Amino acid sequence: MIVRTLSTLECTTVLTMNRLAHLACSQGGQPYIVTINYAYADSHLYAFSLLGKKIEWLRANPLVCVQIHEPAQGRGWRSVVVDGHYEELSNRVGYEAAERHACLLLSRHFDWWEPGGLKPDMPPISDHSPPHVFYRILVEQVSGREARE
Repeated sequence: MIVRTLSTLECTTVLTMNRLAHLACSQGGQPYIVTINYAYADSHLYAFSLLGKKIEWLRANPLVCVQIHEPAQGRGWRSVVVDGHYEELSNRVGYEAAERHACLLLSRHFDWWEPGGLKPDMPPISDHSPPHVFYRILVEQVSGREARE
């Protein structure tokens, strides 16, 4: 097995070509990790979630780590890790365009809303607080590895 470091361009390609990732956050020294669906554009990972533990923890500590794993032939794989910063888009003054952009990127996939369990209304966003939150993660640092047989 040969393991090599991916270039920044290769890492960006992995981010672009995939939709599933593991999001890690922490609060009070306790880590928490969940699977998310995302769309990558403009140095951001865009996603949405129902309100719950993940959003509560992200609001308390916006520093996150995201890992994308891409299996390859045999025992091979590629893995990219993003260090980033959570930014909530839903129901924030001045973020309407960013939320619409997130919705557009995510809705390119027919089942984009299923992990959230409840399909959100398409923008424009109403004045009522929805049960879901659109957010993005600014990719501050990215690194990756690849293993081949």
